[in-house]
Order: sequence, then C-alpha cells, then structure tokens
Amino acid sequence: MNFNFYLVKSFRILLFPFSLLYGLVIVIRNFLFDKNILKSTRFNMPIINVGNLAVGGTGKSPMVEYLLRLLQNEFKVATLSRGYKRKTKGYVLAHAGTTALEIGDEPMQFHEKFPGVAVAVGEERIVAIPQLLHDKPGTQVIILDDAFQHRSITAGLNIMLTDYNNLFTRDMFLPTGDLRDQRSSYKRADVIVVTKCPQDLSIEERNSLVKEINPLKHQKVFFTTIAYDIPYHIITKEQRSIKAEDEILLVCGIANPKPLKQYLVTHAHTYYEQTYGDHHIFTIDDLKEIRSKLEQLNNHKFIITTEKDATRLAKFRNELIDMPLFVLPVRHQFLFGEGTAFDKVVHTFISRFSANNKSL
Repeated sequence: MNFNFYLVKSFRILLFPFSLLYGLVIVIRNFLFDKNILKSTRFNMPIINVGNLAVGGTGKSPMVEYLLRLLQNEFKVATLSRGYKRKTKGYVLAHAGTTALEIGDEPMQFHEKFPGVAVAVGEERIVAIPQLLHDKPGTQVIILDDAFQHRSITAGLNIMLTDYNNLFTRDMFLPTGDLRDQRSSYKRADVIVVTKCPQDLSIEERNSLVKEINPLKHQKVFFTTIAYDIPYHIITKEQRSIKAEDEILLVCGIANPKPLKQYLVTHAHTYYEQTYGDHHIFTIDDLKEIRSKLEQLNNHKFIITTEKDATRLAKFRNELIDMPLFVLPVRHQFLFGEGTAFDKVVHTFISRFSANNKSL
C-alpha cells in the first residue's frame, strides 16, 4: 500500500460526520418504503434486479451478461439501465446507429454483444418500463441493471452482489466507506453473490463468509471468481492471447481495475498503465497519448483495454484499425460447481411467475 492510499483513507475517515448524515437519510428513506408511505410499483411480468449496496465495481455488468446468455435463447429479454454519463436524458431505446454517448458504455456493451436483446436506458425506471413494453410488446423478461437501491420498483427476483475484497458487512456509509444503502438492506435480496473471490477459495472460508453474511432462510448465497477470455482486436475482432514475453499497455477507466492488473502480472512479462477516471470519455488527444506510450515499449507489445472502455474508444474506428488495441472480455465463473444451482434459481423464478399468471 502506498502513501496515496493512506492519504485517501485518512481523508475519508475525516468525513465520518457526513457519513452519519448520509446514513440517516438512507435509513429514513427505507423506513418510508417499508411502511408503504413511499410507494413501490410491481409489474405483472418477470423482472430481475441486479445490484449492490456499494458504489464501485462488484461485477454488475458481467452478471447482466451472464443472465442474458442464460435466457436469450428461451425468452424475449430486455435490459433497462440508468445510462450513467450518457449525453442524453430520459428514456432511450438502443437501435442500429446508437452510440455510447447516447446510452452509456455499459448498455452499449449489452447492445453490441447481444443484438437480439432490447436495450433501453432511463433515469426513472418506473416511467421507462411502460415505454419499453410499448416499444417492445413481446418482452417476456426485463433485467434491471443497478437498481437494487431504487425501491420505486419491486422486482420479482433481486440479485445482490458484494465484493469479496470489500464485503458489505465490513463497509460503512459514503463518503467514509462505499455503502450507498444500509447493511440491513441485504434482507431484500433473494440471491447474494460474493464476487471477485480467489479461484482457490476454500470450503472453510466459504462457510465462514456465509456465516458472516447471515442469510435469511429463503436467501441463496453463491460465490464467483473473475474469468478472462481471449482478447480480441477492438475493430477487426482478431484474437490474440497474452503470452509470457508480452509487454502490455493497460488502458482503462473503470471503478476497480485491481483484478485486471493482478491478471496481467501473472500472464504477461510486464505491463504499464494509462488509467483514467471511471466512465472516462476518450478524446483524440487521449488516443495520441496512448499511441505515444505504446511506442516507448519494446518488442511483443500491444494494448489491453476493457469492454466498457472499448465502447467509448470505438468512435475512433479509423485511427484504431492499425493500432494493436485488444479488448479483454470478463465473465463470472461460479465456484464449487454451483453455476447450475444459480441457473435453476433464475429459471424457477420465471417459470413460477408464468405459471401463477396462467392460473389467474
């Protein structure tokens, strides 16, 4: 840990009074929803909510993608996100000419990877869902991206993610910690997924973490680790594996690049960083700087970026066609052979919902 880490941590501790104030607001808000003073709407269709209690990267996008792969061949699926840092307002449905500036980088990622899925964004999800159903009347399942703390909608299946390295049970309210909702809100979840676990997580530690989380009787707890696939060129889609002799320039603007850096440490000869803020909008000057940094490296050199960053870099298509810029795909890999059990929870929820509706 470096000096900057301790400086930031010390500064956040000094902000503890603001955390108390923020926490009080959140507790009051949840109380009003619990007492039905603030209303929550339930829609007559299967809605799956993927979210967390903290800010930062817990793997929500890869989980949405996991669900899309699981369901897209059986159902007409749609996703609805807020569209963070987009240049538009209100409800937007992705189409053939849509860009990341219109819907945000994560929804754009869904749109490009799953062309058969309806991808929409809207700050007010309670308003956006009827608009989405109007535009896509055949929709059978909606996946809400990052809506766990937005209680204006009651989803039928709530999947809450928590980072192994920053478990919600050990966290504090913003700005001292990363929590944007109170710890006890985990009780609203149907499924809790501990993400970014070590691949060799032991059964003993697994059981200890389950005990610490203290799930309710109906809640299922799963554990996943990060799995990276073969990098592909951002334009040509040509694949290129990372080899032990490679020198890599890492270009990324994501909330938590630590697992990615650890992956490069173990798979490449060395790597260098060109990092930006979360959801950074790349400029032509950024591209020139990236090219300049690459030229300083030796043999076996190329650039690695994330899928999220790739959606914001793709606008420079002509400049990137001859640049060795490769995208590293990431996905959830369930530990202890429990992926099938997780899939069953999702399928059971949808089938029971459909069966209950037919019986009415």
